[in-house]
Amino acid sequence: MGFLAIFLVVDLIENLDRFIDNDVPTKIIINYYIYTIPWFISIALPMSMLISTVFGVGMIVKRNEWTAMKSSGISLYRLATPLLIAGLTVSVLSFILDNKLVSWGNKKRYTIDRDYVKKKSRHKVKSNLKNIFLQKDMTIHIGMEKYNVKTMTGNTLTWVDLGSDIIKQRIDAKKIKFDKKTEFWILSNYSIRGFENGIESNVNFSENDTLIDLGFNPEDINKQARSPDELDYYELTSRIIDLKDNGVKTLKWEVTRYLKVSFALTNFIVVLCGIPLVVFREKNSLSFGIGMSVFVIFGYYAFIKFGQSMGFKGQLEPLLSAWLGNIIFLIGGIILLLKARK
Repeated sequence: MGFLAIFLVVDLIENLDRFIDNDVPTKIIINYYIYTIPWFISIALPMSMLISTVFGVGMIVKRNEWTAMKSSGISLYRLATPLLIAGLTVSVLSFILDNKLVSWGNKKRYTIDRDYVKKKSRHKVKSNLKNIFLQKDMTIHIGMEKYNVKTMTGNTLTWVDLGSDIIKQRIDAKKIKFDKKTEFWILSNYSIRGFENGIESNVNFSENDTLIDLGFNPEDINKQARSPDELDYYELTSRIIDLKDNGVKTLKWEVTRYLKVSFALTNFIVVLCGIPLVVFREKNSLSFGIGMSVFVIFGYYAFIKFGQSMGFKGQLEPLLSAWLGNIIFLIGGIILLLKARK
């Protein structure tokens, strides 16, 4: 609750000028932060788990209860077991929270940010998309040089129906625009070609406009402009498959998907690292543990961001980039636990 309150206050102070400049209603601001709470809880959980572990074990050491436990034959592993189980349980709950509420909240607050904060929005949907590739119904392939999300217009369309084996029809148009009333596309300066057994059988050229159903709608294109943070793990998996089928690079999407699992496991790993930090120096266990826990949590987040950045740039495999921080701190936590006094 303490971390959550701090995050809310700091974020409000940071965004206050944006809300005032855009005359955002108070009710909308309240809704914005209600939708933000799940995300802040997800971020605060690992910090809370580490601090509570350090304080919990630290007080046992400080009151000489740990000395009494060791003298009666109880090892550090026995002490660590229930804490690690608790950490693993919270990790599972964190994954569920992320998929049920965090992605849903992100979608809502990003929408508020785009609709009310406008030019100063930190979560803008790309208005202009380039080199778009879509695949519909396994046989229809669509390519577009440029597309404007707001006006629902595109340039240089290539629409090809490959059929089961060979090409059946091809449509080319210099400009297209979606008509909301008919839910058809308006083609300008277009050509429609029909094929039989792979040989061109009829051609229709026109510089005028025509309405036609191309088998896709603007929402199919808009999916490429959305942020991966607005989708849960399963939606991301489905989106990645669709994008790959359409020939779109999915590095950012894959890294974000793997991060949803690896970040949830952070709650378990910080507990693993926190237990030996307190036991190492029994005389100054609490102060030493608190100081080291700050270093651990900031170091952990630094490695997560570093791995994420490397993954987005394609310098590391998506799976490795998402799990880089976990691997390093998991190994470090196991080594510390093995070397700690039993």
